[in-house]
Amino acid sequence: MPSLLDIRRRIRAVKSTQQITKAMKMVAASRLRRAQERIQHARPFATEMLRVLNSLAMRVDPSSHPLLDERKARRANGKTLLFVITADRGLAGSFNANAIKAASSFIVEDPAREVALGLIGRRGRDFFARRGFEVRYEQVNLFQALQYSHACEIAREAITSFTDGAVDGVYLIYNEFRSVIQQRIVVERLLPIPRLDIEPAKPTGAAVVPAIDYLYEPTPEELFKTLIPRHVEVQVFRALLESNAAFYAAQMTAMDSASRNAAEMIDQLTLYMNKVRQAAITREIIEVVSGAEAL
Repeated sequence: MPSLLDIRRRIRAVKSTQQITKAMKMVAASRLRRAQERIQHARPFATEMLRVLNSLAMRVDPSSHPLLDERKARRANGKTLLFVITADRGLAGSFNANAIKAASSFIVEDPAREVALGLIGRRGRDFFARRGFEVRYEQVNLFQALQYSHACEIAREAITSFTDGAVDGVYLIYNEFRSVIQQRIVVERLLPIPRLDIEPAKPTGAAVVPAIDYLYEPTPEELFKTLIPRHVEVQVFRALLESNAAFYAAQMTAMDSASRNAAEMIDQLTLYMNKVRQAAITREIIEVVSGAEAL
């Protein structure tokens, strides 16, 4: 049976840990608010831009821009560049583990496909770098001061790798922020630009509704030359913002759970300490009474 001194020391240690977890929860909550505002402002623009680009891509000749060409994506045994976005720190529940697990599943689901990795975040970098995977790009500590320039650098690497023929497709894996208590792993194709399927024309009475097309000014080639690289940058930036907000939400939830667990442990240890102290007092009383009777 541990002594009262040992139990008191353990209670003090748990209380110190509880103070740390409460402080980390408050810090994560304050940072989550700003990260949530940033993603809520960026998400509508990125979503609408993706919809417009998908709609345009299905109406134009894929040869009008290299980033629209899907012939490489359909080629057998092609190489894929997979960007895995994790955090630089832990203490966020299963946040990093879920992204790493999704990336591992993506790698092994098609044995014939060769996968090169782009690792954003220290946790993902540390996991994959020491397991012999080909790493074409890595970046850590960017979430401390996340800027649009970071997304531009990642997008530049993705576009260069795809247009040079080094890879045939580019994918993103990240945690999407849904709510404070819910994050969802997303596997998203970045390049080539996904093309929507054109719905067949439906007859309306005697007439047939034609597929809607656009008039381009300037030419589609000039338009896509500026629009598509900006689209890639925006989608990467949205993924970084989603992951940043999801990390703080996961960390706040994990620290809240840890604080509650620490409170329960303190209550259990206090109850146990009282039982041990009462047993010691009872034993001393019995010894005194037994000694008195012996006299």
